[in-house]
Amino acid sequence: MNKLSRRQFLGKSAMGIGTIFAASQIPQFLEAGVLPEPVKMPVGFQAWIIRDKIGIDFPGTLKMVADMGYQSVEMCSPPGYESLGFGPLKKFKAKEMKKIINDAGLSWPSTHYGMDELRKNLDERIEFAKESGQAQMILSSFDLPKQATISDWLKAADELNTMGLKTQKSGIQMGYHNHNMEFEKIGDTLIYDALMSQLDPECVKMQFQVAVISKGYKASTYFKKYPGRFISAHLADWSESEKKEVPIGKGIVDWKEFFATLKTAGIKNFFVEMELETFKESAQYIHGL
Repeated sequence: MNKLSRRQFLGKSAMGIGTIFAASQIPQFLEAGVLPEPVKMPVGFQAWIIRDKIGIDFPGTLKMVADMGYQSVEMCSPPGYESLGFGPLKKFKAKEMKKIINDAGLSWPSTHYGMDELRKNLDERIEFAKESGQAQMILSSFDLPKQATISDWLKAADELNTMGLKTQKSGIQMGYHNHNMEFEKIGDTLIYDALMSQLDPECVKMQFQVAVISKGYKASTYFKKYPGRFISAHLADWSESEKKEVPIGKGIVDWKEFFATLKTAGIKNFFVEMELETFKESAQYIHGL
């Protein structure tokens, strides 16, 4: 992959949050005698990766990842992911979970939810997010069958629009997380593009899964194609020669281009989501840009 320019750099704010500048824009600003406004956001991770440990030792597991250089976490809903390792966390109230997360040195801006739990318990999940001070609720999947039609996808998108309108009235942004399946075509239509045409740009923002680079789709392409439509991103890198995920900075993703397009996209947070053994090296790369 292309290495980052020496003009691309990451500093730290007074609170220790990584500051990433759009390197491709710096020369023109230097000529004008000013620097671009930095993008400030913590280096985050998705809790799904530690699902086999988090229910056994919640504070200890969080602290372990924080010590690798992470500053925020995106959780998975304990009721919605009860059978997937998060069930033991149901005993905690929202404020109790927030304190444990904060005591580990992490912020908690976002949580993943399942479609079924949002259909049945949307009001309760909104209250959970509000009590814990979160600003984002992310739907992890529509859970549609592989044989779903474009009509099925659009119907699900309309349902999420309605949910998003309700969360918006409570001051919480609804988001949608893609997987590889949204980057398949039904006929001549790319599912992701169909969703972008149907989802309300204000009520539902997108969480982009950078791992779709393995299928040839770049995050920066969509950030520029749909400016302002995104809320967050899941980070992963890919080795074309090994055909597997590798630590951030070791694969084919152009991270210089990625970070330079975050402001255009509207991104507020990013979360590394790969195998745990890649976490430390990935955090070091991001901090060291």
